[in-house]
Amino acid sequence: MTCDLKNPIFNDEDKAREALEAVRWPNGPVCPHCGSVEGIAKVEGKKRAHRPGLFYCNACKGQFTVTVGTVFERSKIPLSKWWMAVYLLSSSKKGISSHQLHRALGVTYKTAWFMTHRIREAMRDGSLAPMGGSGGMYGNVEVDETFIGREPGVPKKRGGYGHKMKVLSLVDRENGKVRSVVIDDLKAETVVPILEENIAKEASIMTDEAGQYGSVSDKFIDHQTVNHGQEEYVRGDVHTNTVEGYFSIFKRGMKGVYQHCA
Repeated sequence: MTCDLKNPIFNDEDKAREALEAVRWPNGPVCPHCGSVEGIAKVEGKKRAHRPGLFYCNACKGQFTVTVGTVFERSKIPLSKWWMAVYLLSSSKKGISSHQLHRALGVTYKTAWFMTHRIREAMRDGSLAPMGGSGGMYGNVEVDETFIGREPGVPKKRGGYGHKMKVLSLVDRENGKVRSVVIDDLKAETVVPILEENIAKEASIMTDEAGQYGSVSDKFIDHQTVNHGQEEYVRGDVHTNTVEGYFSIFKRGMKGVYQHCA
């Protein structure tokens, strides 16, 4: 979907509802109460007032609209604004803050905060299946750590990273999914259990030459490294450029969009 401000779904409630129906029900309406696909009729006519887009299910005798069972249910925010919010959140490479969204949509900050949290919850992947599960060299998972912000109660130092928050990230090359976790230190006994818990044993691990990864070779089917200290960044398909690119976008978002995160 392109962000054409003349697109009716961004300013016409009927078009916005029809677009959501087409996405959610490509093969026709489905009752969210009982799951029936038969005996569903659209409530129409001028004899009695009803909500636009209201359907009636003969199987369970219930009424519903396309928003029932979605993050848009019971929301008094126009569906056209929801569509614009979804587009802005999903297309902004570095993310978009609730303050920026409230200015763009012309809603209050409280409303924008509510919308961003609902949309992010809908986008969240609840699956915690092991990463790189396809196995072999096709299950490449890049692992690296970065430093950002400051540890609570730790004074800022002139050099080094001891005062910064430590973030470990895993990137599955196959599907682009990322898992990040804040860690207390970079010791092998801290890092390796996280890798074992989140990465399939059939995966091939890609890291730099950092010492904490030295003991993972016998945990997975393959472990390849690049030596950044010797200015080696790519060797065939062995590299950590994907996860480092993720860190670049992550930090630009944290510093330029969100600015502060507890």
